[in-house]
Amino acid sequence: MTARDVFCGGVAVITGAGSGIGAGLARHAHRLGMTVVLADIDADGIAALRDELCTAGGTAVDILCDVRDPDAVQGLADRVYRDLGGARLLVNNAGIEQFGYLWDTPVPNWRRVVDVNISGVFHGVRAFLPKMMAVDEPAWVWNVASVGAVVTMPLQTPYIVSKHAVLAMTECLCAEVQLAGHDHHIQVQAVLPGPVVSNIFESAGGVDAAEGADIGAAETHRETMLGIKADAMDPLAAAETLFQQAAEGRFYLLTHPEVGAAMAERAEVLATQRRPVLRAERRFRADRR
Repeated sequence: MTARDVFCGGVAVITGAGSGIGAGLARHAHRLGMTVVLADIDADGIAALRDELCTAGGTAVDILCDVRDPDAVQGLADRVYRDLGGARLLVNNAGIEQFGYLWDTPVPNWRRVVDVNISGVFHGVRAFLPKMMAVDEPAWVWNVASVGAVVTMPLQTPYIVSKHAVLAMTECLCAEVQLAGHDHHIQVQAVLPGPVVSNIFESAGGVDAAEGADIGAAETHRETMLGIKADAMDPLAAAETLFQQAAEGRFYLLTHPEVGAAMAERAEVLATQRRPVLRAERRFRADRR
């Protein structure tokens, strides 16, 4: 079954849709014939994308939404079900990065990563899933984690912690949907992208020199991650891959084969109880654009 067979004609709600993989998912959902709801705190970004999609002959709605605010996310869900008839696909995608040693991380930066990356997913699930259950129609929930959900990476610990949490939340949610008897019409799926072109590294939080933090380590790591971005996958290509895997009914949706290799390595580390070690080599190849 193709992604068009599964998703065409439905409504896709995508948080963090203003750029990066969120925008790529929105563009591909539009290509599949979906009505696209663009949710983000970047009003200009989602307005421009709305105009682009509508000019191309589709239906797109931009809604300013801060996923840290449960009332805002509930309002998003209420509007989608009131005005558009409901959501076939919810993509909890909004996310941010943080660089620096954990002990140097400013408390507000830690809280922001947790509030956006973890609580934002929870708010999306809590606002939309009961509505999906009530209508008893086919629906999909994608929670966007990362290859970071299955690896150890120093100098971006808050982000890695958050993505491990999103993956665990999604796995537990999948079991809960089965337990509640809704797995015949609701599919919960975990999205684990490798590097996809976005501005997440440029906009990542850093550390504060006034508190004696090691700014050099944080900014050197930022430059390292920007080097990985240079070889990152195009968001539209990533979206096409994810939609097709979702249509095939997979639970783990991966953009790169290297993510699968990282999952296998993580399993081996846990099985052998090895302590975490630094990796010197680059995991992702330069031919994955």
